Amino acid sequence: MKRKNVIIMGAAGRDFHNFNVYFRDNEDYNVVAFTATQIPNIDGRIYPAELAGKLYPNGIKIYEETQLVDLIKKFNVDEVVFAYSDVPFNYVMTKASIVNSAGASFRLMGAKETMIKSSKPVIAVLAARTGSGKSQTSRKLVKILSEAGKKVVAIRHPMPYGDLVKQKVQRFAEYKDLDFYNCTIEEREEYEPHIVRGGVIYAGVDYEAILREAEKEADIILWDGGNNDYSFYNADVTFTVVDPHRPGNELTYYPGNTCVRMADAIIINKIDSADYNNIIAVRNNVQKINPTAFIIEAASPIFVNQPELITGKRVLVVEDGPTLTHGEMKYGAGTVAAKKLSAKEIVDPRPYTVKSIADTYKKYPNIGTLLPAMGYGEQQIKDLEETINNTDCDSVVIGTPIDLGRILKINKPSTRVTYELQEIGNVTLETVLKFKGIL
Repeated sequence: MKRKNVIIMGAAGRDFHNFNVYFRDNEDYNVVAFTATQIPNIDGRIYPAELAGKLYPNGIKIYEETQLVDLIKKFNVDEVVFAYSDVPFNYVMTKASIVNSAGASFRLMGAKETMIKSSKPVIAVLAARTGSGKSQTSRKLVKILSEAGKKVVAIRHPMPYGDLVKQKVQRFAEYKDLDFYNCTIEEREEYEPHIVRGGVIYAGVDYEAILREAEKEADIILWDGGNNDYSFYNADVTFTVVDPHRPGNELTYYPGNTCVRMADAIIINKIDSADYNNIIAVRNNVQKINPTAFIIEAASPIFVNQPELITGKRVLVVEDGPTLTHGEMKYGAGTVAAKKLSAKEIVDPRPYTVKSIADTYKKYPNIGTLLPAMGYGEQQIKDLEETINNTDCDSVVIGTPIDLGRILKINKPSTRVTYELQEIGNVTLETVLKFKGIL
């Protein structure tokens, strides 16, 4: 029987996972290519033979997604699998139309085909959009479970932007682990907060191998989601965070809408800074599509270590990169702090950008007067540092989850803005965990 020729569309995350768990050893299919988008510098690589299995002794080439139609024709492709996240519904169906018009079928893979079963209880933290508040939710869950005497090991959604073979299974427990794996800013933002609190977090490429290693030292596995993707593992409890700063997105973004529908509990975050009518709209939306889920209301209060560097100052605000780019947020914690503490001006960084940072504004022109902490590689980190140091301002407000001062040499005063999850009312993370028998 002829094998079906397949292309997997991705962004160096779910695409590799779907391949590993479904296609790698499946003799009914022949994966002829991956395509890449969203993340810079991830195309032009090879998914290596060491990870691709016996059916792919030469590995599988990764192409820029703009070549999709040509690739369908070149390889006589039967089926294209869409495998990345945080995109609007019309974007997904436009891709489907492009694929169909080129003669191939279009496929979205579901939980049954892609989720792995763990021998330990799994708690999943998901979101309707990037930047909704998964990280602070995960940190709070680890705190609750650790105080209850549970050994929690977190597993993060993949960010394999370097040597894929070396990144097959990664374990982070100390700062030196971040340096060992040459982690990007985006990776550090997710791993470092767990390390700071004495936790262990895994990530990588092969998520079954990762799970089996994590199970050896865990009582409970915490799936720390990425973007608005759903879990790679069968979860015993699923929390999905929604954002009232982007009301309606919980209904119209893929696969965030899936995450809302599969949630045991939905966290309406940022109610301390969102418009009341938007909070009500989001609540009504999620209750319509998942009427049985617990609803947790939460705030993400901010903390500033040196507020005097903001009040009355001309400040450059640096925010989490993905939240501003494909997350489409117009502001983050740094902006909230700058306005709350009466900064004289939020300085526009665009006249001072260089190289890849300038390119980021061309690709995402609606970012505005904020600087996304882009750092997907050594050169981009240097470009970010140069842009910050070029900018004419009094001080820098760092609203990212990590202290950029650890990896950048900033030539002006800077202050960090941090944030934690604070549940409001009687329905909390802990009450849901007790109801579900985890505590």
